[in-house]
Amino acid sequence: MFKIIEKSYFSPKVARIVVEAPEIARARKPGHFVIVICEPRGERIPLTIADADPARDTITLVVQAVGASTEKICGMEAGDSFADVAGPLGKATHIVKHDTGAVVCCGGGVGTAPLLPIIKAMKAAGNKVISVLAARTKDLIILEDEVRRHSDEVIIMTDDGSAGNKGLVTEGVETVLRREPVAEVVAIGPAVMMKFVALLTKKYDVPTVASLNTIMVDGTGMCGACRVTVGGKMRFVCVDGPEFDAHQVDFDEMIMRLHAYD
Repeated sequence: MFKIIEKSYFSPKVARIVVEAPEIARARKPGHFVIVICEPRGERIPLTIADADPARDTITLVVQAVGASTEKICGMEAGDSFADVAGPLGKATHIVKHDTGAVVCCGGGVGTAPLLPIIKAMKAAGNKVISVLAARTKDLIILEDEVRRHSDEVIIMTDDGSAGNKGLVTEGVETVLRREPVAEVVAIGPAVMMKFVALLTKKYDVPTVASLNTIMVDGTGMCGACRVTVGGKMRFVCVDGPEFDAHQVDFDEMIMRLHAYD
């Protein structure tokens, strides 16, 4: 059993859950995810690890209630336990020190949660890190304080202008691309957001990585639900990713397949 140590909310539908998972906390790297089963014979839910504290034997998960199982997870409290947490799974983020420019990390909504470990690692590697956080409204911006602690600059974009600048994530990213050299862009968020970030950075010829974790279901490559086309070849997000060259991803196909779960 995996005990919940802490539980809090970013918003009524987005919970922060700290779970006791010693082996995962020690082995986890940026980009990794876990499979959570909240009760025996329950549904397998893939969740990207937002943080880990090996000293406390804990990992932190950010869960958005969008269906029956995630509603159940978000309804659990400190002291409750998950039936199982398996991981770390997936391929870790490739972290390097860039000498040709900054690293721009952009997160949309709850995509900031899996982005945070990458921001930390990119900064620890010696990079200049500029983070662009975007959401529909101020209340949906999460982990801003944590992101600021590990970024050289943070740009906030909201659709309604209730926080930061009014506009889309691409506008914040392009502001940086126009003013200084950028060596790499990392984008995590809704598929449509990542699509347009990729279209923008391709125009500027800036290498871009996108995490396609939103399409994962089983997490082991057995169900085939996370099939995507990357560079003209079929890939499975859970075992081949979750991160891919964003300029090679067929986002239109991915977006169409995501509608199957509506």
